[in-house]
Amino acid sequence: MALSAKLELRQGQQLVMTPQLQQAIRLLQLSNLELGQFVDSELERNPLLEIDDAPEGATRSEAEAEPLIEQASSAEPSGDDEWLDLAKPAAEPNGGLDVEDYAVDGDGGAPAGGLDSDSGWASLRQTTNSFSGDDINPEAFVTSEPTLREHLTAQLPLILQDPVERLIGQHLIDMVDDAGYLQGDLDALAVKLGAPLGMVERVLEMLQACDPAGVLARTLAECLALQLKEQNRYDPQIAALLENLHLLAAHNLPALKKAVGADMSEITDMIEEIKRLDPKPGLKFGSVQIQPVVPDVLVRAASDGSWAIELNSDTLPRVLVNRTYYAEVSTTTRSEKEKDYLLECLQTANWLVKSLDQRARTILKVSQEIVRQQDGFFTHGVQHLRPLNLKTVADAISMHESTVSRVTSNKYMATPRGIFELKYFFTSAIASAGEGEAHSSESVRHRIRQMIDGESVRQVLSDDMLVDKLKAEGIDIARRTVAKYREAMRIPSSVQRRREKRHAERVGR
Repeated sequence: MALSAKLELRQGQQLVMTPQLQQAIRLLQLSNLELGQFVDSELERNPLLEIDDAPEGATRSEAEAEPLIEQASSAEPSGDDEWLDLAKPAAEPNGGLDVEDYAVDGDGGAPAGGLDSDSGWASLRQTTNSFSGDDINPEAFVTSEPTLREHLTAQLPLILQDPVERLIGQHLIDMVDDAGYLQGDLDALAVKLGAPLGMVERVLEMLQACDPAGVLARTLAECLALQLKEQNRYDPQIAALLENLHLLAAHNLPALKKAVGADMSEITDMIEEIKRLDPKPGLKFGSVQIQPVVPDVLVRAASDGSWAIELNSDTLPRVLVNRTYYAEVSTTTRSEKEKDYLLECLQTANWLVKSLDQRARTILKVSQEIVRQQDGFFTHGVQHLRPLNLKTVADAISMHESTVSRVTSNKYMATPRGIFELKYFFTSAIASAGEGEAHSSESVRHRIRQMIDGESVRQVLSDDMLVDKLKAEGIDIARRTVAKYREAMRIPSSVQRRREKRHAERVGR
């Protein structure tokens, strides 16, 4: 067979991932916090973008700027350049951006200085000589809760006088976590500082006398021992008990009694004394503030018995395209480079506004379908949660599964039953023992917890007994599945629960 060169014409389709399409895909899976950071970065580098700071309900000229979401719109834009014409009404409320139409596969501080640190006192000193007019800084008078690190650093000069020991002590304080425990290896610290290990251990022993009692401990037993020493309650018997905390955690009181060498009444008294101690003394002080979850979707009961679903406007950045500024600047540009840059900024701004608009509509569309599918959960509770997967929701709203997956990632829904991540409503199915409907795995977990919470000390339910009870209720489940669910909920075995209940009953007497 002879080889020869020839020309052929072939027609085919190929996906071109433009930057705008990549941006739309990326915005779908961002949380509201990540979205805010992304929009802030775009505002910094695009002069045609701005935030709508007008009061809610106020109107702006369409020639000046175009808002992100027009909730009253109902018509669909038309034309090849529809995405450039943002003055037209946006897509109908049930519309959404299904990026899978393009066949995309896959998801795309310095140490504090104690009393000399930058606290409110510095600002107060700056304003003491000017108490007139607007010179007063209200933030100067606001007290802030000191962190554990600041609290320990303030005690450092009072405990250690030698400069070398202070240096070691500061490094030890830097190794303390929020709970007050020392995290790190003393040998590595000694090598790093070029100090003898004995000196490091001696400095640590001195710093363990700091307030609150129990800080800078390396283990739970050491933390409890430091607190007992502070109360002058540390003796050989309680020391032996602290050395066998694993027996206490397992509620193996006979073995604990033998290891400590005390009778049961003394063991009970020591256990009660340990319970009054603080296992995490560092948490009394300020630390990293926990960011509360801000829901993306709000669900409330309507007057007609249905559910009203709406987006949380606080999580939607109102981004505007300043067309007035664009018109003014475009008349002064002369070079082609400046015109190209200005046109690129306009196109990028328009694409961002449209992507944010489509993202919000897609979240709303997916949330509406989730509420429709899980109506029993919102009406009656978790025991009526239905099995649900991504494909069911995707087919119902004519989207791809991976689009639904992106939309439900890091998004939260506020309901009358609490705040839930959208992923929470997607649960696997457990077959029915009869011919009834399948059960949601989450509702089965809830039923297992209810059964265990209602058991008595004389009738502690084993995994086999739980299986029998669930099958009697029409839930066909294996024993290993019950054990897996129980362990996932951090519920101990029946043997450990029986020991706990007997101990609680004995203490109650």
